[in-house]
Amino acid sequence: MPQAVKKNAEERMEKAIAALKRELATLRAGRATPALLDRIQVEYYGAMTPVNQLANISTPDPRTLMIQPWDKSSLSDIERAIMKSDLGLTPANDGSMIRLAIPALTEERRAELVKHTKKFGEEAKVAVRNIRRDANDDIKKLEKTDISEDESRRHQEDIQKTTDKYIAEVDKVLVAKEKEIMEV
Repeated sequence: MPQAVKKNAEERMEKAIAALKRELATLRAGRATPALLDRIQVEYYGAMTPVNQLANISTPDPRTLMIQPWDKSSLSDIERAIMKSDLGLTPANDGSMIRLAIPALTEERRAELVKHTKKFGEEAKVAVRNIRRDANDDIKKLEKTDISEDESRRHQEDIQKTTDKYIAEVDKVLVAKEKEIMEV
């Protein structure tokens, strides 16, 4: 039973790391990547729909994103959603597709992006710590019925080691993203 608690906690921590990586992929690091548009929601026939479900997104070169909607009537809606977003990009609409030119990042913008990455990292660390707390609570409940106090303490130490491993993983992911952002 304690093994199931530890396994569940580790799986949830893995998911927290995966969520962090997805969030960081949406930050602009000076290169065009379709992941930049993952958070963009377009109002399409009354429903908020991700832009990647309405259009083909490609990168013809490292500094350009090309959005080609499957339904041409959604072009202006996609353009409006990009303008409202926090990307800071101005779409160029040529009637059949939208081009997004990704400008080179300024030093000031790079520092701002690093702050965003740190915020995402802190949120991931909090998530990992909350998972640890939940797992420890489950172990303490088992202590009352199924396991001894010594076993409980040993399992809690194992959970702490797992937590430390995933906190270090968060730090490693953040360092890699910061390096990518600061790269000129």
